[in-house]
Amino acid sequence: MIEIRHLRYFIAVAEDLNFRRAAERIHIDQTSLSRAIRDLEDQLGTPLLVRLPRKLHPTPAGLRLLKEARKLLTRFERIKRTVRQTHALYQAPLRVGVADGIAQPRLSECLSGWRAVAPEVPVELTEMRVGELVGALKSEEIEVGFSFGIRDDEAIAQTPAWRYRLMAVLPRGHELTSREIVALSDLLAFPLLSCDEDCLPGLLWQMRTIVRKYINRATLAGEARTLSGYVTRIAVGAGVGLGDAGHAQTLRRSDVVALPVAEEEHITTFVLHKHQRFGIAGPVRRFLTHVGALS
Repeated sequence: MIEIRHLRYFIAVAEDLNFRRAAERIHIDQTSLSRAIRDLEDQLGTPLLVRLPRKLHPTPAGLRLLKEARKLLTRFERIKRTVRQTHALYQAPLRVGVADGIAQPRLSECLSGWRAVAPEVPVELTEMRVGELVGALKSEEIEVGFSFGIRDDEAIAQTPAWRYRLMAVLPRGHELTSREIVALSDLLAFPLLSCDEDCLPGLLWQMRTIVRKYINRATLAGEARTLSGYVTRIAVGAGVGLGDAGHAQTLRRSDVVALPVAEEEHITTFVLHKHQRFGIAGPVRRFLTHVGALS
């Protein structure tokens, strides 16, 4: 059977007209190369080269084979590229989970940026609660997750992805809305809306850490289970709140006002993945590098 390698070998010999130089060029033993050309001639049933003591010349059949072999190998390379491109287009997606109702511009920028740098690896996005996110990472139903943070878990790695400046979230008409910037001590003088620990644990922990720097015990106005519920409660005057500048950009509601706080405080969004004994898969590693470049 004539193989692609036979044609490659013959092209090298026909171009160099010297077995030694051709063997060096294609990194093969000269004896093996000579044998392969003999095999090719036997299979075609015709001599391809005139072998003189110090010279090689292609026969008319050899010249025709050289022409056709070059065209065939060019077409074969195109076929390989087409097959690889097709494989890339249908590559398994990178499964990403988003918890805590995160809707920050940075998340959108991250995912759209990934489409630009790695169009061959599409993203399959799933929204879920924190507990579901952790379970999905452990069972490898998803490869990557975004959250405001989870409890320490030996199976899961979580790394800061980005952070936004802390904002005071107030109902429209509140006395603090006349200011351009709000001191946390002034904000925390009012009943503060909190988050449900089961539904938004990471956000709650971050808020608590910040609040405890400025007041021993805040007066709580209740708990919200979702970010949309949190904002709605503030809008109807149930209390004041804390949020991040990213969600303030996204929401832009007419019934609430988001103002920067005077202190240098931030809310962090984390990217999570499962620890792997034998290393992180290539697409996941590339995605984590991409996220890290945004921070």
